[in-house]
Amino acid sequence: MLCDRCKEVIEAGEERERYGQHLCEDCYLDALSPARTCDPWAVHSAKSFEQAGGEKARLNENQNEILRLLKENGGTMDPQVIIRQLGIKPSDLEREIAALRHMERVKGELRDGRKFLRLW
Repeated sequence: MLCDRCKEVIEAGEERERYGQHLCEDCYLDALSPARTCDPWAVHSAKSFEQAGGEKARLNENQNEILRLLKENGGTMDPQVIIRQLGIKPSDLEREIAALRHMERVKGELRDGRKFLRLW
């Protein structure tokens, strides 16, 4: 069976159903808990954590790579280019961007109707 979202093969008995769709575990979790970039409480929590610890929040490997790519490319990039260069799924990029947005490291920008990521 194939996942209705990502089209990956799902082993028998491993599929999850949500609103009539058959999903793999990753897509099911994304459907249950989508990334939210605009979350004032998450921003507040990230800032409070930084202030309490006296150091910058620790970033994971993908987050560090996203920031590196943005710095190397003048601070602004098309998200699709980042996805291709890092070899990650769009949903993974969304989650990493949400976390970086909460830490006020990156933000989105619209140019000619297209979305771009840029450094804060």
